[in-house]
Amino acid sequence: MADAAVTFLLDNLVQLLKHQASLISGAERDLDLLKQDLETLNSFLRKAAKKPNKPEEFRDLEKRIRDVVYEAEDTIDSCIAAAYKKSSITRFFGGFAEEVKSLRENEVIQMVDKVLKFDATTMDNIPDAQRKDSPTKPKLKTIREENVVGFEDYENLIVEYLRESKEELDVISIIGMPGLGKTTLAWKIFKSHFVENEFPNRIWVNVSQTPDIKNVFLTILKKFTSEDISNDILDTTLIDMVQSYLKDRKFILVLDDVWNMEDWNSIRNVLSKSNYMSKVIITSREKSVGDKASQPRKSYELPFLSGPQSWELLQYEAFGKPGMCPDELKVVGECIANNCHGLPLSIVVIGGILVEQDAKNEDISAKKEAWLKVSNDVKKFLENDKKNQVLDIVELSYNRLPDELKDCLLYLAVFPEDYEISAWKLIRLWIGEGFIQGENLEETAEENLKDLISRNLVMVVKRNSKGGVKTCRVHDVVHAFCGSKLLQEQPRFFREMKCVNKGFVPPLSDIDKPRRLSFHSGLEIFFTSNEKKKVSRVRSLLFFKESPNFPEKHTPTMVDGMDLLRVLESGLIKLKQIPKGVTKLFHLRYLTICVDNLPTVAEAFSGLWNLQTLVVYTKQESFTIKANIWKMIHLRHLKTNQAITQVANAKGNSEGCSSLRTLSRISPEICTTNFFNKAPNLKRLGIQGKLAILFKTNSLGMLNQLEKLKLVNTFHDSESQRSMSFPELTSWFPTKLTMLTIVGTRLDWKHMSTLARMEALQVLKLKDDAFTGMSWEAVGGGFHSLHFLLVEDTELVIWKALNNSFPKLRHLVLRQCKRLRDIPDAVVGSLEKLDIEHLSATAVDSAKKIAEKKIANQGEKEASKFKLTKGAGCESS
Repeated sequence: MADAAVTFLLDNLVQLLKHQASLISGAERDLDLLKQDLETLNSFLRKAAKKPNKPEEFRDLEKRIRDVVYEAEDTIDSCIAAAYKKSSITRFFGGFAEEVKSLRENEVIQMVDKVLKFDATTMDNIPDAQRKDSPTKPKLKTIREENVVGFEDYENLIVEYLRESKEELDVISIIGMPGLGKTTLAWKIFKSHFVENEFPNRIWVNVSQTPDIKNVFLTILKKFTSEDISNDILDTTLIDMVQSYLKDRKFILVLDDVWNMEDWNSIRNVLSKSNYMSKVIITSREKSVGDKASQPRKSYELPFLSGPQSWELLQYEAFGKPGMCPDELKVVGECIANNCHGLPLSIVVIGGILVEQDAKNEDISAKKEAWLKVSNDVKKFLENDKKNQVLDIVELSYNRLPDELKDCLLYLAVFPEDYEISAWKLIRLWIGEGFIQGENLEETAEENLKDLISRNLVMVVKRNSKGGVKTCRVHDVVHAFCGSKLLQEQPRFFREMKCVNKGFVPPLSDIDKPRRLSFHSGLEIFFTSNEKKKVSRVRSLLFFKESPNFPEKHTPTMVDGMDLLRVLESGLIKLKQIPKGVTKLFHLRYLTICVDNLPTVAEAFSGLWNLQTLVVYTKQESFTIKANIWKMIHLRHLKTNQAITQVANAKGNSEGCSSLRTLSRISPEICTTNFFNKAPNLKRLGIQGKLAILFKTNSLGMLNQLEKLKLVNTFHDSESQRSMSFPELTSWFPTKLTMLTIVGTRLDWKHMSTLARMEALQVLKLKDDAFTGMSWEAVGGGFHSLHFLLVEDTELVIWKALNNSFPKLRHLVLRQCKRLRDIPDAVVGSLEKLDIEHLSATAVDSAKKIAEKKIANQGEKEASKFKLTKGAGCESS
């Protein structure tokens, strides 16, 4: 893992020597020598990564290498930051060179000597791992989406509870130790056909060990209203609003992971006991909580899996389904399953290890040998302490991770327990933190995430329309393991800021030079205390607690004294202005910020030379960017929730920004050939404003790498509508475009024929009257690659299609199409999922007929893959 820190510093040195001569003048020679030393350390660590069963002394040496690298990094970055603050052309005379020289002689050279001696006496005696031409990190396939074994009877039992008529609100408790599958069972029930058809309002809340009850109420409230409810709402007002919504509506509420009666009682206060139509399911590891919450009903205690059930689940994890295990592996496989003592989480984590072994070994004898080793490891880990079985199994899986994945997994501890993590954000954070190296950063990070999912260490919560990971989370056991492992091996890795009685526990003084601060509470207290002075070397500030009323007086100095920051994740803090010191953070690589009124992103942002990801949230309808983004050669992602109406022209850099991958959102006026010439590698683009202007140009076709495009029209006056002319040629769209979203254009449905001819288009979303008129006749063929279609907020009445109109459509979503008479049978062919919400009774009936047709054509077994989901406002005639 230390090699990531070394590689990161090496890359920074290379970039400094290449691009920032004015800041390092006089220190070039010493920096080059330091670079050579680091290359020696890196070579040693990479060589060590290929060795199995590294000795304990190596881990100690690795820790010391990391500390030396951090010290070198802090020394260099402090000097660079000081130089940058004075002036971008300030020469450091000899001071910087002396700092680097002293660092080498007193720290780095000594470490290089230790490494060379250790390498010669110890590492050379350890054989390389036996690999048959396989890469260091084999590419794993995700065997399963979600396998639930042994829960069928329990699921049926709880569904029967949900069917029961009661005279008052019914509470059902599922209890059991961590890793038994409480959440999995509750989620399976929550997503079942019965629940989705029976309960128009379905609410899932992750409660966790230290919940913010206010956030629990806000989560419930957001299910019933689209209004932007501020977090500063009075508690009494919030409680009244939640009580009002829950009083007479039929709902199912799942409260996952309730730890104590105090939390349950706080939530119970907003639930009307007289609402006999509704149901509440809670999961808890505490029997006393479950018993009291569900009175007079008894809580349901989840049992351990039997031996055959354990073996069945392990086969799902390792092979995709039972019956696929080679005869040579059955005995050892059953032994592994039995050693997991019926705990599902242990079994799925072990399954991830076996998938990894099968990816490495093609020969059945090699696979059997690898499985036997896993069996011995499992037995050895569990023979002494079965109480900590799950943690032991996670430890076993962690130890088998490639080094480049370990920090990626441990980093998940910075998020709050049970936190639903945006995959897009996580990937960019990993990159900003320096965990991902190489040229294809996003692709590598995505593969890392998929790998952790394949190993069952990370769980998928939501998938996007292309089937990719949208959000994820880690089981609380895995989360606890990551925190514990960091405390043991990398205590400086991060510090979770917990505020107790207006102070932090433990105090920051107990941790020497923390690299990251993760705020789950106590934000305002931190910025008004002396604690802030103790973290001048902190590299990341991460805020996961919404703070709509951050004290304005502290905003200007919010990042003062933190000159080495690389990551500032502050999107949940609503500021009145951008902190003054942000534009001086030379090392900043990732910035998410929320400013209520932001007319301009200042020119001073041009100096954030290292910035890779910039995300801006504002209430301003549009704003300008005076910063010269073309000078920011490392900028990869620029995202905003409002339209950028002006971007500064390139100054002294005619080549533009070849690194830019994401640009969203910009106004149509910006979309010129000259502009896109400067960003030739864009993959995601969002355009918002008067789209009539955009449709008259032909600038998008030149974006040969563009994969995702979102078009949002915000001008609906009669003049704009008259001038709206949708492009008739498919060449207007980039040839690699696979995802297209169109919002508010109010075009005639006849223009859909243009989109039908786009050969690469896989996902199409039409929202807010993107197309208008009573009839859409998709009868000319086309949409050859389309597998996801969403139509939302339209007055469409008649939709006609032929069998070849949507040959690959797998997922259809229809929302707020209240006048649509029916859904054409022609969409049935490849359809696997149909989501409907606020449709007419006749359209709902046609959806049911589609489901019946799937059964008639394919039989019960194949039709079970088809899913019809009905949301609110879907009453059949």
